[in-house]
Amino acid sequence: MPLTAPACNRQPLHTRSIRVQTYVRDDGQFDLEAELIDTKAYDFPIRGGQVHPAGAPVHHMHLRVTIDAQFNITDAQVAYDAAPYGEFCSAIAPEYGQLVGLNLLNQFRKHVRERFGRTAGCTHVTELTNVLPTVAIQTMAGRRRQDPDGQRPFQLDGCHALRVDGPVVRQYYAPWYEPAQAEQHEG
Repeated sequence: MPLTAPACNRQPLHTRSIRVQTYVRDDGQFDLEAELIDTKAYDFPIRGGQVHPAGAPVHHMHLRVTIDAQFNITDAQVAYDAAPYGEFCSAIAPEYGQLVGLNLLNQFRKHVRERFGRTAGCTHVTELTNVLPTVAIQTMAGRRRQDPDGQRPFQLDGCHALRVDGPVVRQYYAPWYEPAQAEQHEG
């Protein structure tokens, strides 16, 4: 269902698009490729009296991480197609090799903040890293459905709909359903 119509007329200003695609590799690992694009809906002045045209990317960054089946990052690459300060922005790209060795499910966002906070990283590339854990889980979800191992599904208790005492888990994940405390005492 879409949002309700706005209460008044409005003009577009800024668009940020984040897109992630994942791939299974021939070596059994997985590539997660994230892309961030920022555009403005208006022309604006930039250095040297030039004008940045409406719709042209202000930021366009790419991040690829390769992970193994345990969500460990085995390779990481960053590339820039557009950045407001060109080579000064993109000079940080090699530093993102420090993602190698991190695990997407083990305090990943905390470790990223520690390594790439403030001047140690690029705000936009670091923002792309934030989506990687949930995208990786979605990538692996289909594989787990194809090869169920009898273990509790990792997504349970990950959001309000999949709480272990809720109706979705009771109906679709019955072996892992846990009645709420009040429910257990009734009867």
